[in-house]
Amino acid sequence: MMRRRRIEYTARFKKDLKKFRHMPEKRAKISKVIQMLGEGHQIPSSMRPHRLIGDYTGHIELHVEGDLLLIWTEINGNDELVIRMTRIGSHSELFGK
Repeated sequence: MMRRRRIEYTARFKKDLKKFRHMPEKRAKISKVIQMLGEGHQIPSSMRPHRLIGDYTGHIELHVEGDLLLIWTEINGNDELVIRMTRIGSHSELFGK
């Protein structure tokens, strides 16, 4: 049996997400990826999921599309896995490079 998964959103993620309120296609793609994570689906290799180091050690990143990155972390709770959405944006917005 698969453990229950719960999605959480940081305040920073919610702020990042507001930038996409007038971009329904991007919002739909973001929602689909979050749903995949929440349901425990395998992330396609085309989205290049990988663990991060440095300021984001312990986090995982994927490419929703092109230069649109989603960063999250997974926290083991007693009876569930918490998927915490941390940031979303371009490489330069998230990493300042």
